[in-house]
Amino acid sequence: MPEKRTNARHRVLKAATIEFGGGAIDCMVRNMSGIGAALDVSSPIGIPEHFTLVLAADGHHKPCHVVWRKEKRIGVAFD
Repeated sequence: MPEKRTNARHRVLKAATIEFGGGAIDCMVRNMSGIGAALDVSSPIGIPEHFTLVLAADGHHKPCHVVWRKEKRIGVAFD
């Protein structure tokens, strides 16, 4: 199956936090491109459609929205 992504994704393993409305959920960034990322989460339940992804290593804050959800992984696009 041909790759349909417009930006190349890079495998990473970075700790991050999903922050929203005073709440926070720990996650792990599994792959990332210039336009989005795949995040491993303990459960996608309770994660809102829009949130800020905070990368622990460098403190970058990336506003994003959910594109897809699976059992323990969500895909996001950066806003």
